[in-house]
Amino acid sequence: MNTTDNLKKISDFSNKSLLIVDDDNPFRERLSRAMEKKGFEVSQAQSVKLGIEAVKSKKPAFAVVDLRLEDGNGLEVVKQIQDTNPDSRIIMLTGYGNISTAVAAIKEGAIDYLAKPADADDVEKALLANPNKKPAPPENPMSADRVKWEHIHRVFELCNRNVSETARRLKMHRRTLQRILSKRSPK
Repeated sequence: MNTTDNLKKISDFSNKSLLIVDDDNPFRERLSRAMEKKGFEVSQAQSVKLGIEAVKSKKPAFAVVDLRLEDGNGLEVVKQIQDTNPDSRIIMLTGYGNISTAVAAIKEGAIDYLAKPADADDVEKALLANPNKKPAPPENPMSADRVKWEHIHRVFELCNRNVSETARRLKMHRRTLQRILSKRSPK
């Protein structure tokens, strides 16, 4: 399948404004710089409150919104964007991917749902994809081992780096978890 048939170009849009709402500051900064290089006019917010304020001051044509933010749920920002600009293209971005949150994001008006870590190319493809065509499969998807490693480390961080609590929640032996945590990430 030719992916160029499936993608529009940013130059095809008169409004190139992109709002990135994410509380992970280094990730948000990197993504913002990368998207500016791709031709988007980027503004940033790090919370639900600041995201909603940004939407009210400038109706973005594009948005990348993290699902879980420090002060609430990113779906609130998605609702506000849809209320102010129903034609906007919104991507939900999260490290907590599951079916129910993906369905909720799509119902609120998101056009796609990407799991972290997503790079700028993945975000651009999702934002500019033709909504009437099926998206192309990813060029370099994460391996199953990498997905497992990412999930284990995310749960470990959410448990405040407590090995025993993480092992209990993942239903695995503590020593097995310690061995996994001591290894480098798979490719």
